[in-house]
Amino acid sequence: MTAQPIPVIIDCDTGVDDALALLFAVRHPGLDVRAITCVAGNTDVDGVVRNTLTVLEQSGAGDIPVARGAERPLVEPARSAKHVHGQDGMGDLGLPAPTRRAVDVDAVTLLRREILASPRPVTLIPTAPLTNIALLLRTHPEVVRNIERIVFMGGAVTTGNATPVAEFNVWHDPEAAAVLLTAGVPITMYGLDVFKRVLVPAADVQRLRSSSEPRLRMAGELLAHRDPATSGDPTPTGGLGDAGAVCAVVDPGGLTTESLPVEVSLAPGATRGQTIVDRRPRPGEAEIHEGERELALVDVGLDVDVERYVKLWLATVEGV
Repeated sequence: MTAQPIPVIIDCDTGVDDALALLFAVRHPGLDVRAITCVAGNTDVDGVVRNTLTVLEQSGAGDIPVARGAERPLVEPARSAKHVHGQDGMGDLGLPAPTRRAVDVDAVTLLRREILASPRPVTLIPTAPLTNIALLLRTHPEVVRNIERIVFMGGAVTTGNATPVAEFNVWHDPEAAAVLLTAGVPITMYGLDVFKRVLVPAADVQRLRSSSEPRLRMAGELLAHRDPATSGDPTPTGGLGDAGAVCAVVDPGGLTTESLPVEVSLAPGATRGQTIVDRRPRPGEAEIHEGERELALVDVGLDVDVERYVKLWLATVEGV
């Protein structure tokens, strides 16, 4: 008996690797993409909407509702990553403007509608700052009853990228990430520790770039895009980035996780936005003297089967 597709909603800030995630999600038969919501992050929210619609159009996706969401974090101003993803947020590839349009409701309204309307509990896949998700959880807490799991790309156990200790999505809106951790549903953190490891070999990137199919050429160009700060890197591989989080929904066996206490640093200064993951085998002096605090347990990604996810992504996107 064939398993039913997993109903998912993707919340994204479509830059280069969000686009790779969308390309995979809309083509995998095991996923039922019920909606896509957009939030400011890699670029401004209107650019995110445009990029998302462009990817759906170029990939030949069905009629998936796309909604505009928050244009800034809960507390701080928006701070884009255009210096990494290009001025248009998606590699400045010169892709044609989409003819599709976003729906006429906001992201939180669409999220609530699609979650509650789904006949089966939904898996949320945020690959962006978590502003939309926090607003949803605080405004419509009733949605939790029909959320199966949240698999988010964000955070880091060891080294950050926005700061030495903070990953961009969490750093962009730490308060929203803190709200996510209190959602009361199972959460998987697909952080930088695994995110950075899943690289598509150069030969595969070049094959996609040389394809006669516009969709595959776009995939190849996205994989080949380089952060200007690392453009001198001689390794011509392509990082799947956010797409790995979607692979982890389809094939959770490729991701090694451990259930660990996680909290987000909200204090000003050097640690703001850090995901503090407690890997200690026993409580320390702070807990002994001050009492233990109740923290959210999160399935934290600690290792990933790189070849397994690369093969899965390529086979799905190329239609093999």
